Amino acid sequence: MDKKLIAIDLDGTTLNSESKVSQKTINTLNKVIDLGHVVNIVSGRPPRLITDIYNQIGLDNPLISFNGSLGYNPLTDWNKAYEYNIDRDIVFDVLKQDKDLGINLMAVEGKELFLANREANDEVGFFPTSLEPSEFITKENLNENPICLTLQIQHNKMDKFINYVDRNYGDTLQISPWGGPDSIVELASKDVSKETGLEVLSDYYNIDQSNIIAFGDEFNDETMLKYAGLGVAMKNGQPKIKQLADDVTKYDNDNDGLARYLDEYFEL
Repeated sequence: MDKKLIAIDLDGTTLNSESKVSQKTINTLNKVIDLGHVVNIVSGRPPRLITDIYNQIGLDNPLISFNGSLGYNPLTDWNKAYEYNIDRDIVFDVLKQDKDLGINLMAVEGKELFLANREANDEVGFFPTSLEPSEFITKENLNENPICLTLQIQHNKMDKFINYVDRNYGDTLQISPWGGPDSIVELASKDVSKETGLEVLSDYYNIDQSNIIAFGDEFNDETMLKYAGLGVAMKNGQPKIKQLADDVTKYDNDNDGLARYLDEYFEL
C-alpha cells in the first residue's frame, strides 16, 4: 500500500460530543502511524485549543489550524510553516463602530495571540470570562497582525455587520458564520481554507492527492474532503457534507466512527 496522508478534523470527527478523544481513537491513529502513514490535524480551532489533543494522541508532526490560515509544528521549526494574517487596522476600524455594527464580543487570535474587547458572560463559551489588562484589545497590546477575528453580533445587526465587512474588506476577508444560537462569525483571509493547508502538507510529504484520506463533518471541511483522494464524512456530519463525500463512516463520533473506519480500511 502507498504511504497515506490522513487529515483529521477535530470537533465532530476525532473528538466525541464531550470534546474528548477516546483511547480507542488514540490507539488506532498510532497503529496507522506505526504502519508508516502520516496523521495530521487539520482543524478550525486555534492552537491553544489543539495542543493538548495533539499531545494526547502523541503526534510530533505539523498541524493546520484556523481552517487553513496557520500551519506549523508545535514541537520544532518547520520549513513549510506559514500563516495568513489580517491587518490590525481592520480590528480597530470595526471595533470603533461596535455599537452601530452590533458587536457584543470580539476576540483576535494568532499563533500565540489571544485578546478580547471585554469579558464575556459564562453562557458564551468561546470568549474569555476573565481578562488581565494585557489581554484586552488595545493598540499597545495588539502589536501584530492577527490571523483570525471571532465576533458575537447582535441578531438584528448581523446583516448590517456582514454588509459593512463585504463593502469595505470583501477583497481581502471572508466571513464564516458559526451557526448556533449565539450569532458568532469568524473573519479570516479570503480564499484560504483547509484545502490550503492540505496542499502544503501534500507537498511537504510528497504524497499525491490520490493518497490523501480526509475526515470531516462540517461545512468548513468541504474543501478538504473534495481535495483528498478519499474524502470521508462522519455519520453525524452535515447532510451536504455526507452527500459530497466519497464515503461516510458507519458510526458517529460518539462511537469511534473515525477509528473504526481506519481499522477496516487498514485491516488493523
